[in-house]
Amino acid sequence: MAFSLIEDISQFPAHLRGATIAIGNFDGCHRGHQAVFNAAKEKAQREGKPALVLTFEPHPRDVFAPKPFMFRLTERDQKARLVKALGFDGIIVMPFDKELAGKTAEEFVSDFLVDSIDVSAVAVGADFHFGKARAGTPEFLKNAGAQHGFDVKICGMLDDGEEPVSSSRVRDALREGDVPAANALLGYHFFIAGEVSHGDKRGRELGYPTANIVLSPFEGLQHGIYAVKVLHKGQAYDGVASYGRRPMFDNGKALFETHIFDFKGEIYGDKLEVAITKYLRGEKKFDGVDDLIAAMDQDSIEAKENLASEKAISDFDAQLGFFKH
Repeated sequence: MAFSLIEDISQFPAHLRGATIAIGNFDGCHRGHQAVFNAAKEKAQREGKPALVLTFEPHPRDVFAPKPFMFRLTERDQKARLVKALGFDGIIVMPFDKELAGKTAEEFVSDFLVDSIDVSAVAVGADFHFGKARAGTPEFLKNAGAQHGFDVKICGMLDDGEEPVSSSRVRDALREGDVPAANALLGYHFFIAGEVSHGDKRGRELGYPTANIVLSPFEGLQHGIYAVKVLHKGQAYDGVASYGRRPMFDNGKALFETHIFDFKGEIYGDKLEVAITKYLRGEKKFDGVDDLIAAMDQDSIEAKENLASEKAISDFDAQLGFFKH
């Protein structure tokens, strides 16, 4: 079955009706979310039903804020990519706005889960709430399932021995440059994705041509130098990346610049995915260009040393294509 991206639930595909669905915001699709995903997939497999994820865009917090502010771990296309790699048959991306937020929990269940999808089962996290005034509690959903004839699985929060695994903890780790901690919580290597844009060609002049990606202005990733894996047209490459404002030169808007080792060719306009493995150092203003180049040489050596031993941290991670298990 081909993977389906469904953005208009009123045009829900007939062959997916009766699906088992995992519902949530799922920013990051971290290990805690994966417990919900696994519950939905296992139920679908037992019953011979399609398995789907239902999520919302933009993030509800951005809708209710005076202006967008969220440090998003996964934008829509990244989330769909992760859901596909996890083995689902499709993802439903519901546009979230104040009209949807104003629907009662009863209306959400009857209009979408029952009438549009005819769900056979639903899996959610223990902290999931929906509907007007967040009145749709897990207990409400359980009762609604009994009334409408679908099963409901409430998944407890996954605890890694310290505290529950959460998107907030992943964000905090990335803000601090603690890449291993973020990746351990995610269960895969955190990656950014975007289209390669034209830069000022300064990297090429320094002997380090870069593929430049403009990230969201709300990106919370620590500024600095990273060891990275790059996925371009299905091929994985090693690389070293700089994220920040280039204090040596223009100190302008933040840019993610990746130097791909042993790569030649023009990739402007192409889509890249860049997985980060280690934070090497912070941004620095050097005394001169020669000092900058010497630092870039050392960054490349350290990145290559890190990447030589880096492997996929789960079957899910391996499925994404950056690393072999």
